[in-house]
Amino acid sequence: MNVARVLYPVQVLGPGDRVGIWLCGCTRKCKGCSNPELWERRDEFEVAPEDVFLLIDNVHKTNKIDGFTISGGEPMDQVAELSTLIQMLRSVSDDILVYTGYKLDELWARNDTSTDSVLNSIAVLVDGPYIEELNNDVLLRGSSNQTIHILNDSYLKRYEDYMSCAHNQIQNFTAKDGIVSVGIHHRGFSR
Repeated sequence: MNVARVLYPVQVLGPGDRVGIWLCGCTRKCKGCSNPELWERRDEFEVAPEDVFLLIDNVHKTNKIDGFTISGGEPMDQVAELSTLIQMLRSVSDDILVYTGYKLDELWARNDTSTDSVLNSIAVLVDGPYIEELNNDVLLRGSSNQTIHILNDSYLKRYEDYMSCAHNQIQNFTAKDGIVSVGIHHRGFSR
């Protein structure tokens, strides 16, 4: 799979201290996307799902991981590898939130074993294309047309509580090639 970054603790894309995983590769290329650098797959980012999990498991040995947030790029364009990774992540936490530009009904319509496995294994899906004109500071969503689907009912209260008191924030991480800004960015955000 093509993985650009794995960050911890991400505290602005779901409840608790989360591992954020950003995949590379996106054919959707929404206008105003906050991660256009992740549109193209890059050979140097190619890694086996098992190796991503080993990295996360090392973090987990000394840190509490409350959940995972997976974004991109477009995670559902690498659905077979994503499915494999998610099954491993569930041994740490099954609070897994995935962002996708596809709509939930489009994903179910694929009738694909890997897609079905992802949707049946995650807690939350935030779906729909990013539309820059509809970016009006809605929690956990880049634009108001996107929908938050709680797919695992055991997480309904946790996310309802989070949504009732959280607000969009930005969190910065220092990386070897500069600063990585994480969170839901305002319209017109520029790198």
